[in-house]
Amino acid sequence: PLDATTVDRPPMGVPAAILPSTGSSRVSLAAAGGWPASTSCGLKAWRPRGGAAVVAIDAEGRVCLLRQFRHAAGGWLTELPAGKLDGGEPPLECARRELAEEAGVSARRWEKLGEFFSSPGVLTEVIHLFLARDLEPADASPEDHEVLEVTWVPLRAAVDLAASGQMQDAKSLIGLLWAREREIA
Repeated sequence: PLDATTVDRPPMGVPAAILPSTGSSRVSLAAAGGWPASTSCGLKAWRPRGGAAVVAIDAEGRVCLLRQFRHAAGGWLTELPAGKLDGGEPPLECARRELAEEAGVSARRWEKLGEFFSSPGVLTEVIHLFLARDLEPADASPEDHEVLEVTWVPLRAAVDLAASGQMQDAKSLIGLLWAREREIA
């Protein structure tokens, strides 16, 4: 038997096939479809909870960006408000919570931009992206480990920052580009 689990609702149309639990497994690729029955490989994956990120745009067309210290990245990154899903928390609730905690605003209008795998070669993690509008002040309450500065910049300037290579956070790059496309349409 395989050391694997069945996904109840696979993200983004991935077949409800066999995904490894944390650790190593020998997996038959035929179970995922499209491979000869004899094809198998060693597979490792980590199963983080996933997360949500928010492109919050104010009445002046400015987007909220955080300058946040990230130990794993070795310094400061510019990124969107975001966080990990808590337990069985729905992605939209996570996005609402993180926007208030980190940016000190809430939104009356929410739109899902999409979702993506953060690093599908080793992670099953899915990041959900939301567009937030009609903003109003809320009580900011960053967690103790969050060292951050909140800034508001025009959406076009934020997209230019992402396109220039000065922004290195993947969820923010994707979120800003998807939001720009939504704003143009």
